[in-house]
Amino acid sequence: MSVFLIKAAQLLLSLSILVVLHELGHFIPAKIFKTRVEKFYLFFDVKFSLFKKKIGDTVYGIGWLPLGGYVKIAGMIDESMDTEQMAKESQPWEFRSKPAWQRLIIMLGGVIVNFLLGFFIYMMILFVWGEDYQNTDDIKYGYGVTKTMEQYGFKDGDKIVSINNTPFAEADNLSTYLMFRTVDNIEVKRIDGSVETLKVPEDIGTQLFESGDIPALTPRFPFKLDSIVPDYPAAEAGLLLTDKILSINGKEINYYSDLTYALKNNVKEGINLTVKRDSVIKTLLITPTEDNKIGILPTPTDESYVEYQHRDYSFGESISSGLSVGYWSIKDYLAQFKYIFTKKGASQIGGFAAIGKMFPSTWNWAAFWQLTAFLSIMLGVLNLLPIPALDGGHVMFLLYEMVSGRKPGDKFMEYAQMVGFFILIALVLFANGNDIYKAIFG
Repeated sequence: MSVFLIKAAQLLLSLSILVVLHELGHFIPAKIFKTRVEKFYLFFDVKFSLFKKKIGDTVYGIGWLPLGGYVKIAGMIDESMDTEQMAKESQPWEFRSKPAWQRLIIMLGGVIVNFLLGFFIYMMILFVWGEDYQNTDDIKYGYGVTKTMEQYGFKDGDKIVSINNTPFAEADNLSTYLMFRTVDNIEVKRIDGSVETLKVPEDIGTQLFESGDIPALTPRFPFKLDSIVPDYPAAEAGLLLTDKILSINGKEINYYSDLTYALKNNVKEGINLTVKRDSVIKTLLITPTEDNKIGILPTPTDESYVEYQHRDYSFGESISSGLSVGYWSIKDYLAQFKYIFTKKGASQIGGFAAIGKMFPSTWNWAAFWQLTAFLSIMLGVLNLLPIPALDGGHVMFLLYEMVSGRKPGDKFMEYAQMVGFFILIALVLFANGNDIYKAIFG
């Protein structure tokens, strides 16, 4: 099976689980409050359905357009825009006839399920598979440092001792701390063994994002060439697999991070790449691509440059730790919004193709559930945005009604729903348009 099909199958399965359970979150409280649910669909059934069956008052079905799913609740102004039903006298089984607090619970049901599901999956991942992590003490050669971090006193070879005066052990969380959390100071251990505390500005994440210095700190490792990509600058310049890279523009290259940072800093001018070929020193003139690549893949010459530790969890430990992981997933995801509302951030918004690429190229259940948990949290957050046509939009109007004692008119809700629907369509087109643009132009 091709990589594309494996990724597509994982994406389809993940979204199917999330959509069905999200809609079930609306369906169950609707039934509890004796509200008629006319349809329960996985995927959209524009013009026709792949499957449908009516049980009681509800038609259960599978549509052909895999962009989500829906429940159609009687007496509710939603994306179906069923104005004919709303023109009739309200019935006791309809959504509009129910008290505001019941309608609020029905509308919040989907996102509550999303959050609970995310927490539950994180718990089960820790219980079943445990956790692999990088201990900062096991970063053998320290970190390679970007230009942005150099400005604040960081040096190649530094190791992280503490963040905000708290001992820091798990190296794989370093980028998350810098990008999404408040970092005031970082204590580092230098190559010579000395320890120094460095102040970090409050907007360090924004600086890293705007400069493209992500990740800000990368574990260093000595390397040799593993492969050279055909038709890329390195291959066209005559670089050989047996060559040993010595320097770029006179700057010594000992670790792979040295090479990647040097490429980034010299991409516009082109680079002089000095290599040792057998016993001969040669210099190749190479102009990297626009994204700072020359088309080489490295392999470490020291496999122990970073070691992974494994931690198993009891059932009780998995509950508390899973809750912590879920909490920080929500908080970190919310922190990403400050980057989205920038020109660079908007250009990096992706649609279904971008989500599909996140899944591994081979079927891996641990990775599948990890991503499904994250997507569940993400869908919960996005659905709470106060945009008409989303759950958050309905919640916003219901809260207004409960506080003011005045229910928005049906005509106003219809127009608001139309505006929200067009906003959502525009966002979906923009995100998936970004995917198409990147696929064509890179």
